Amino acid sequence: MTLSTPAKIALRTIALGYLTILLAVPIVTILWRTFEPGFGVFWASIRTPAAISAFNLSLLIVAITVPINVIFGVVTALALVRGRFPGRRLLSGVVDLPFAVSPIVVGVSLIMLWGVHGWFGGLEDLGIRVIFGLPGMVIATIFVTLPFVVREVEPVLHEIGTEQEQAAATLGASRWQTFARITLPAIRWGLTYGVVLTVARALGEFGAVIMVSSGFPGVSQTLTLLVHSRYIDDHNTHGAYAAATLLMFLALVTLLLMTVLDRKRPVAHTAQTHTTAETTPRSAS
Repeated sequence: MTLSTPAKIALRTIALGYLTILLAVPIVTILWRTFEPGFGVFWASIRTPAAISAFNLSLLIVAITVPINVIFGVVTALALVRGRFPGRRLLSGVVDLPFAVSPIVVGVSLIMLWGVHGWFGGLEDLGIRVIFGLPGMVIATIFVTLPFVVREVEPVLHEIGTEQEQAAATLGASRWQTFARITLPAIRWGLTYGVVLTVARALGEFGAVIMVSSGFPGVSQTLTLLVHSRYIDDHNTHGAYAAATLLMFLALVTLLLMTVLDRKRPVAHTAQTHTTAETTPRSAS
């Protein structure tokens, strides 16, 4: 269907107006409130011990969550695409569960499992505190970010097929050699994009984390919890805006990285396709 010029202009105006009201106005408001007293006040606000601890804890959770989800995501994607086993559809549905379940429900479920009176509550008797500590926050973040690597790698595996892997196996390569030299380079862009999405969600997660965190400043308070604590509990509006700006800066860096990777993916995929087309006849011969 071909739209007339006035219709195109109207649609663009509506889209830009919607994005302006929904995104631009709140962001500009936060930035204005943050830097209105001056950059020095903002800098002092994000250099407090509580802010530094929240920043470090957020990065620590990301550093733990991403490698675990990369390993699980790649293995699960390979199982879903290459494997044929009973319960495969059930596993695929479980992977998408974090998209359907509220993060608050996730937090409550973790308390029921890992709390003092939960199924695994006996761990506290051994000195392992999960709920209201770092382990619980990591588990909650892992759960809500679980699907991203799987769903980014899975379509790439479908697309590349198994011809090169079968050729490598025929030539005597082990499964690990085949994965390291054939599969991993082929899925690297999908994997990288999934990692970026995981980082973005892990940094901004609030609902599940607040349920399993004590919220004590300097102990188990991430940047998102710091924003909530300053705004709601301490009535420190500017401090909340400053923390939100710092979090927004991290999100902006992640968004820019996603944009760069998204532009490179088609180019990289085209190069991969040409390479495959050139090497396949040689392998066959």
